[in-house]
Amino acid sequence: MSATNTLSGLTADQPGTTKLFNTGAPRPAFRLFVAVVILLILVALPFFLAPYPLSLAGRALAFGLLVVSVDLLTGVMGMPSLGQVAYFGAGAYTAGLVGIHLSSSGLVQLLIGTLAGAALALLTGAVAVRTAGIVFLMITLAIGELAHIGVDSLSVVGASNGLAGIPPVSVLPGGEPLTVPGYLYWWVLAVFVIGFCAAVILNRSPLGRSMRGVRDGELRLRALGQNTYSVKLIAYTIAGGVAGAAGTAWVAQTQFISPGDLGFDMAAFALLSVVLGGAGSLWGPVIGAGLVIFVRDWLGGYIEGRGTLLLGVVFVIAVYVLPRGVAGIKGRSLRRKSSDS
Repeated sequence: MSATNTLSGLTADQPGTTKLFNTGAPRPAFRLFVAVVILLILVALPFFLAPYPLSLAGRALAFGLLVVSVDLLTGVMGMPSLGQVAYFGAGAYTAGLVGIHLSSSGLVQLLIGTLAGAALALLTGAVAVRTAGIVFLMITLAIGELAHIGVDSLSVVGASNGLAGIPPVSVLPGGEPLTVPGYLYWWVLAVFVIGFCAAVILNRSPLGRSMRGVRDGELRLRALGQNTYSVKLIAYTIAGGVAGAAGTAWVAQTQFISPGDLGFDMAAFALLSVVLGGAGSLWGPVIGAGLVIFVRDWLGGYIEGRGTLLLGVVFVIAVYVLPRGVAGIKGRSLRRKSSDS
């Protein structure tokens, strides 16, 4: 019997056979339905939220896209990173400078900012991806800190005062600026959707399978003749581009960027969001990012600015209650259904 026939036989509902695939997994049509419902809810938020919570939702979306770029490396490829804030900052500062000196078009800023993040990731990743484990984590931390120190000392980007005076973004060159909070939020949502869909496509592509191969067994992948260095470098560059796109969305929402937005806190919160949401799921870390922004910026305002302390408490509780993150709830329910059947 051929290997294909053997696998087909094992997936059939026959006595004495074992199912290799989880038949209780949600169907693609159902997943698409859930995604559309969530997207419609996000689109409808401007009709129900006041300007401040709406701006908070916009920052959460921009931060969520940064977290997606971290999850591509940490969860999908198994290489935890603390350096994505460098490429986030490259996209943000580039978009701000383009807005001040070249064009207020969001499309132009998105394109150039994404390219800036990807280019910086390509340059630094050529060295970083040659390492692994704790060494890779420390190198990415150094990259983030160097970016933080660099913009803090450059007068052309405002140094420690930050880059101010960024004009409101417009969709097309010469178009009306998006000064209405709802319109601005929809632009940030559009950037998030584009970046998230790009990450999903990457995750399901042959390159995404190679990235998971690096995570699960890089030595075996090398034994099969796969050039793992090129896989890691390409994935690192694309993740840098996604982080750069997140930076353009952040600047569009806040119209300001400072070295503090590239600090270690931002990098740690991004990695924390991946842990809270469930590494490797992409959608789970986005929920984790929303939780981080909500606890730090919303609830923190009600407890005299102790949002970071409250976030630490939430993280400790989540580690014990949800060891696999929010995405692990779905896997746990599917395993329970499989065992019951």
